[in-house]
Amino acid sequence: MRMKFNKSSQLLLVSAASLLVAGLVTACGTLTVDFVFVSSAKAAGTNNAGEIDVLEINSESGYMRHIPTSPFPSGGRNPVAEAVSSDNTNLYVVNQDDNSIVQFIIGNDGKLYPQNTINTQGIYPVAVTVNGSNLFVVDLYQPLPTCSTAEPCSGAISVYPITASSSNPPSDSLGSPVANGSLTYWPLNIPGKPNDVVEPTAINVLTNIATKVSYAYVAAYDVTASANYIFGFSVASGGVLTPLNGGAPLAGGAFAQGSCTNAFLNAPFELGTCPSAIASDSSGSYLYVTDATVGKVHAYAITSGALKEVSGSPFAAGNAPSAIVVDPKYPYVYVTNALDSTVSAFSASNGVLTNLGTFATSTEPVAIGIDPSTNHFLFTANYLFNGVSGTVSGFELNPTSGALVNSQNTPYTVNAYPTAVAAIPHGATTSSTQSGTQN
Repeated sequence: MRMKFNKSSQLLLVSAASLLVAGLVTACGTLTVDFVFVSSAKAAGTNNAGEIDVLEINSESGYMRHIPTSPFPSGGRNPVAEAVSSDNTNLYVVNQDDNSIVQFIIGNDGKLYPQNTINTQGIYPVAVTVNGSNLFVVDLYQPLPTCSTAEPCSGAISVYPITASSSNPPSDSLGSPVANGSLTYWPLNIPGKPNDVVEPTAINVLTNIATKVSYAYVAAYDVTASANYIFGFSVASGGVLTPLNGGAPLAGGAFAQGSCTNAFLNAPFELGTCPSAIASDSSGSYLYVTDATVGKVHAYAITSGALKEVSGSPFAAGNAPSAIVVDPKYPYVYVTNALDSTVSAFSASNGVLTNLGTFATSTEPVAIGIDPSTNHFLFTANYLFNGVSGTVSGFELNPTSGALVNSQNTPYTVNAYPTAVAAIPHGATTSSTQSGTQN
């Protein structure tokens, strides 16, 4: 038996269905807490460009799903690092093989709209971050005529002023790189050792809440001497850098000595020499640096830019730690261990780390982030899966214990060989650049 409806009943049903759909759309919109941008190195896009998957996080379950029309071309080959502008309206993606920075406008729905592309000052960019109104980029090599992959030289750091736009949509603009005398970058050379090849691996720029002073720290590996260093700079409001300690490294020698190559599996880019990742706490008082060779995390107290290793440092992590993130709201630090396919969780007190346990990810996590809206969800980009696609692992963070619980239906499929993550709050206006492989 089939029920029949008159026209009035049909109209009522259509109206009810329309309201239901509208309600579902509205509910879905309010349940999206963050947008996450995952860059992938696999050449799958137009003109062999990399890809950027955009996923949204559900505020109730932590479930991550692709937004419509995701992924987007990265605008270049081999994207390895990402940073979000302080107003969360622009995404900056570094493409290593093209020596380029591509600027995207971020739509209200998380979609990406490419705006401008500029070349980096050096050769092979490896890391990028934003602090205030400045973009910081680290290149593996300086732009010297005598420098090449066959004859490498030391790396460099460059600073680009960001001018916020009042247009709609807001397209920020990058100014000319800040001058360092006759140069447009700051070389990472060791005083008295001009021939040493120093390769940077990661950068962190922080602002101390109490003093309002900003500092930039670069982790690097001395290929010539098989040594590891942290370089420091004070950062003026215009982005001018002043080397600390006379340009000499602030820390070094405590890292594992010897060869730092091949710390990760099958990575086609500079992904994890000994000092593989660097991060700071939200107060700008403590700095954490991972050592990929021996599976340690070094913790430093920061005083007027100087670094002093805290008691008990370094702290044990897993096999080949590759990325690190410090929760800005809760006293926890999380480290991805690439060769263990795990995340190590730590509680942090005055810089001292206490291990809370390890949690399984998908294969070879190389980047990590915490949702910037609630600081309640954590996600990792996992480099290896099947050569056709990579994955993102999602977790719900217990604010009381720091433990991680798998998000609904994790892991999530993304393009092959994901390398970095960044995120913005849905509808929020505060900055949140997440840690990637070199951030």
